[in-house]
Amino acid sequence: MNNSLGLRHIVQFVVFVALQILLMDNLVLFGTGFSFIYIAFLLFLPLEINRVLLLFLGFIAGFAVDIFYDTMGIHAAASVLLAYLRPMILNLLTPRDGYDSNDSVNIHVMGWRWFLAYALTLILAHHTAVFLLEIFSLEGLSSAVPKILLSVLFTGVVMVILQLLFFSLKRANR
Repeated sequence: MNNSLGLRHIVQFVVFVALQILLMDNLVLFGTGFSFIYIAFLLFLPLEINRVLLLFLGFIAGFAVDIFYDTMGIHAAASVLLAYLRPMILNLLTPRDGYDSNDSVNIHVMGWRWFLAYALTLILAHHTAVFLLEIFSLEGLSSAVPKILLSVLFTGVVMVILQLLFFSLKRANR
C-alpha cells in the first residue's frame, strides 16, 4: 500500500465512521431499517489486502462505532465477522481470469451483478450478527428478521449510491 492509497483509506475510515455516528444514527427506515454505512470502509478496501490487517481494521471500525453507540462490542464482533468472510466471498466471486493486482471494489469495474452479490452477502452477514447479538436470544428472532432484511436493503442501496457518487468511470478506466 503506497502512501496516497493509505491516506485515502484513512480519510475514508474517518468519513464513514463520522457519517455513521453523526448522520445515520438518526436515519431509520420505517422504524426498523438501519443503515450501517461504516462497513463501506471494509467493503471498499483493495482486493489484495493482508488478512490480518483486514481483521484488525474490522475490529477498529466496529469498535469506533461501539464507543459512540454504547453497544458493548456488538459492532466490533460483526465487523470482524465481515472482515473474516470477505476473502471467502471474494474467492467465490473470482472472475475466470482472476483479479488484477491493483483492482479495487468498484461497481464500474466489476459490474452490477458482481458488486451486488459481494456487497449484499457481506451486509447480510454483518447485519445478522449485529441484530442477533443485540437480542442475544432466538426468542426475539421474529422481531429481528424484519430488522435484518430492511436494514440490508437500506444499507445496500446506500452502498450503491456511494459507489455511483464516489467511484467514477474515469478511475475504472485506468
